[in-house]
Amino acid sequence: MTLHLSDYTAHVDTFARERLPAPELWPQLCFDRPELQYPERLNCATVLVDDAITEGHGERTAIYADSGAWSYRELCRQANRIANVLVHDMGLVPGNRVLLRSPNNPLLAAAWLAVVKAGGIAVATMPLLRAKELSQVATKARISHALCDHRLLGELRVAAADTGLLTKILAWGNGDLEAAMARQPDVFHNVETARDDVCLLAFTSGTTGQPKATMHFHRDVLAMADVVARHLLRTRSDDVYTGSPPLGFTFGLGALLVFPLRFRAATVLIEQPSAANLLAAVERFGATCLFTAPTLYRTLAPMVDRGTISSLKQCVSAGEPLPKSVSDAWHAASGIRLIDGIGATELIHIFISASGDDIRPGATGRPLPGYEAVVLDDMNRPLPRGSVGRLAVRGPTGCRYLEDARQREYVIDGWNVTGDRYRVDEDGYFWFEARTDDIIVSAGYNIAGPEIEDCLLTLPAVREVAVIGSPDRERGQVVKAFVVLKDSFQPDAAMAKCLQDHVKAHIAPYKYPRLIEFVTVLPKTATGKLQRSELRRLEQDPNRAPKLVFG
Repeated sequence: MTLHLSDYTAHVDTFARERLPAPELWPQLCFDRPELQYPERLNCATVLVDDAITEGHGERTAIYADSGAWSYRELCRQANRIANVLVHDMGLVPGNRVLLRSPNNPLLAAAWLAVVKAGGIAVATMPLLRAKELSQVATKARISHALCDHRLLGELRVAAADTGLLTKILAWGNGDLEAAMARQPDVFHNVETARDDVCLLAFTSGTTGQPKATMHFHRDVLAMADVVARHLLRTRSDDVYTGSPPLGFTFGLGALLVFPLRFRAATVLIEQPSAANLLAAVERFGATCLFTAPTLYRTLAPMVDRGTISSLKQCVSAGEPLPKSVSDAWHAASGIRLIDGIGATELIHIFISASGDDIRPGATGRPLPGYEAVVLDDMNRPLPRGSVGRLAVRGPTGCRYLEDARQREYVIDGWNVTGDRYRVDEDGYFWFEARTDDIIVSAGYNIAGPEIEDCLLTLPAVREVAVIGSPDRERGQVVKAFVVLKDSFQPDAAMAKCLQDHVKAHIAPYKYPRLIEFVTVLPKTATGKLQRSELRRLEQDPNRAPKLVFG
């Protein structure tokens, strides 16, 4: 069915509502299942925390962290104080966007809930983003409000100065937000938002390096829990979830906040989720489910002591394709078969997966309840089973970009076309084959090659550059830059380090090129267009042995 917005909205600031795609550009949305029927007036934060207290779960632990544990009641009180600060001290009105910047910790969770309680739109960002990227986010979403961990203030203040936006910033950890919270009551009357009021803007990279903002409603936030947590993971109130994805990723937001709160379970938030810290958290807090990317499972496998992870019942892998070798290595080490899943920021979370006895190592799985998926040819026609084509999905969530022409590319004939190539076997299992766009997927991060190219081209030494993903056993892919230097510069290890350090200093460090290959010419078409596809082909050639590669 085609869904149209209801007439009711609680938003005073209608910026987001007015910039939704035209209804005919939306994907087809399906809400046939009873658990996906939500009332017209819905605030998802009310369901996640306030209702938990009403149901008698107030003293149950909601969040564990190194700093201590918070019950559902304490989490609600802290979120209420922040909501009062947003409204009474910072002048927030429903519909305003609020940028959130912090590693995973309890105050970030409370801040996210506070924004939603107050009818605002949460824009959680990854801690590694630099000023340039924060400026892009603030400009596209026209953000004036921000709550930030004080350790990450520097780049945010640069972005504020560069854009003239982000005029209302409060930090925690240095006492500013805490002092404002202390002046506010711990009671707040949540704004009675509509189920189709936007409450989340989740940014994702485009192949051009220009970010896309995906727009999600209150009902979308609950839907990801009522599909993934309810049916795939069968989340229970005695579960304890932990993992590595930042709450700035919808993968992390669902896994480490929405899923456990929806089912009155607990989450463990880890600021520095190294392999050692993840294993320590599992042992210390008795985690029952672990969420991370294949890269980290590969690192974790030889470190595992089954006795210290005996509480684990499930482990979820997402963020990048899961190689069968990693699945097998983790199973051999832990005794637990990984739950693989494909999701997308555009659809908010996982939509194809399998758990328990339904897992087939190497396959992603089958569409989750409420979703359907097909494989399309280049003419958008469904292909028979066994054929490789473009993955297309539809269900209760779907792509809505904030004022972006790329909506027409992602939504075709009512389907969300994800940019992945898949095949379907005779039993309906989906098997990943390849990506179809220029995004580099490295250790779970989506990285746009042209953005790195733009950064490197600001150096006086660089004449031309092309960036692609190079196959890597540990990370799936690593960023590789093919660089043509100007005549007076030497292609050596010192120059390679200079290029890498330049990228690290100007954009998020995880995007830096781990491999640099110096070349004298780049492949181009007759019209002068760079042929990245030719570089990718060369990179796959096992007989090619380039001489000037540094990493």
